[in-house]
Amino acid sequence: MGLASTFGRNVRIARRAKSLTLEALAHDVGLAYSYIGELERGRRNPTLKVVERVAKALDKDPLDLLSNAPSDQDC
Repeated sequence: MGLASTFGRNVRIARRAKSLTLEALAHDVGLAYSYIGELERGRRNPTLKVVERVAKALDKDPLDLLSNAPSDQDC
């Protein structure tokens, strides 16, 4: 799995764990909800600034969102 796909999967897991919609996360980050959806599907390559903004909105460490290690919610 590529880094963009890993990031997207981890964002989706974290967003759902916080019971946020795509629209709510997009609003918190200041991006279009369609862009967030494309991030979650691994179709966009976010800048480091976007990674930081998404991580902050999800109360996550940016490295956790980029990590290939399975999270607690995957099990």
